[in-house]
Formats: sequence, C-alpha cells, structure tokens
Amino acid sequence: MTRIGMIKDLQDKGLGPVAISERLGLDRKTVSKYMAMERFEEGAPKRSSPQNSSKLDAFKPMIREWLEEDRKNRYKQRHTAKRIHVRLQEECAGYDASYPLVQRYVKSLREEHYEEGTQELVWHPGEAQADFGEADFYDGNGEKRMYKYLCLTFPYSNAGYAQLFGGETAECVVQGLKDIFHRIGGVPRRIVFDNATGVGRRMGEQVRLAEFFLRFKSHYGFQVTFCNPEAGYEKGNVENKVGYVRRNMFVPVPTVVDVCVFNRIDTRQLDIAPAF
Repeated sequence: MTRIGMIKDLQDKGLGPVAISERLGLDRKTVSKYMAMERFEEGAPKRSSPQNSSKLDAFKPMIREWLEEDRKNRYKQRHTAKRIHVRLQEECAGYDASYPLVQRYVKSLREEHYEEGTQELVWHPGEAQADFGEADFYDGNGEKRMYKYLCLTFPYSNAGYAQLFGGETAECVVQGLKDIFHRIGGVPRRIVFDNATGVGRRMGEQVRLAEFFLRFKSHYGFQVTFCNPEAGYEKGNVENKVGYVRRNMFVPVPTVVDVCVFNRIDTRQLDIAPAF
C-alpha cells in the first residue's frame, strides 16, 4: 500500500508512468496498472514544458544554496526574492537578470518545497491545518481527567472544527477527520499536520505515514504536508484555534460521559464560526 500511495502522490504532481517508474525503480507496466486502478487525483497530469535557457541559469545554484541555508534561520530572517536580487547585483559580476525573473524562480523553488512543510503566507480555499489540543473534563463520576481534541481549520475562511478523543493516534485522526468531512460535506485538498502527530513522522528528508492513515488518505484523495520539526508557526491558524477551543468551548470544565455521544450531540458546539 505504501508503494501505491507513492505512485498516486507522484501522479498527482503530474508525473507520467515512465518518470514514476524511473524514480521509484518499478516496472512501467506495474506503475501504469496502479495509476489506472482507481482515480484519486483531481485532474489530469500536467505536461512539463521544455526549459529554455535563462540569464539566471548561472546563478540558480547560488540561489538554491541561500534558500536552503534559510531553512535553519528564523522565518523573518530569510531571503525574499527582492533581497536575493539585490545580493546578486552586489556580489556577482556579470549578473544582469531582471527582478521579475528572480521572483518567478524563487516562487517556483518554494512551491517545490511546499509539501515538505515550508511555511506559506497565502492559503487557498480547500487547504486545511490539523493539530491536537488537550483539556480537562469531568467524567460521569465527577472525576476530572484529560482528553485530547482534534482541530481541523481552514485558514482561507478561518473556519474550524473539533472532535474529542482519548488519545492522538492515527485511528483517532482518521475517525475525527471522517466525522468532520461528513459534517462539512467535503474533503480538503491538502492538510498540514504537525510532525509529532500519530499519522506519520518526518525523518530527515523522508516522511513515513502510518499504514492505516495512508489507506484513509488514498481513499479520500487529499494531499498531506508535514511541518518541519519545532516549527509550529508553519500552521499558526490551527495553533490559534486549539487555544480558542479550550478557552471558549471547554470553560467551565464540561462533563463527558461518552466521548462518541459528546462528539455527535455537541457537534454544533464544537464548530468554530468562520469570523471571530
């Protein structure tokens, strides 16, 4: 199933069977069979256009090096396209490329890293962020215990939803997302997860998804992005919603006798209005 998921992800990015088979070391006929098994992608694969020579070609390795080094720095101390353009003018003899050319190239590089967890300032409709929070509740005997709650937010509209669970495993994530999908009547195009969630984990440049979650992801057809380690600001919208839910939905401390009943009956209470 992991192999099929990798094929589907590359297919969604516009790669054909030949390119996928070369990248994954699989037989082309096998790749074609899995690509045609079931339609998960939203549209037809994009054809890559031939690259023409550019005045920026000689400086692209340097730009990539600067941007890679930026990943170790604070977000507000990273290169903008304008700053890269100015540095190239000041430090590189023979540089005569235009700023729009640099701007387009920098944008393309950041889009390539989009699924690796780099922060995006512009969120499009249908993109979501997910994270767990925790809060205290009273059980049926009046004793206090801690529960986890899954938050799913949509930064474009500022809407959010929450579901209560006893833990934060892949099974909890899948059940919570499924219930929210049915509640809103749709599926996000892409969901950004924290590196520490139970659905998977980033190990260096590799991301390993839990088998159970991978099957769920392939069924519903959404893309997954993981934040970089210790980079919670990359999903600031859901980070804020986690606190908002705790302060506004779980104060005073609620009583929960049955989690499933609580999520089903109190769903409206756990829907966060788009504007606040």
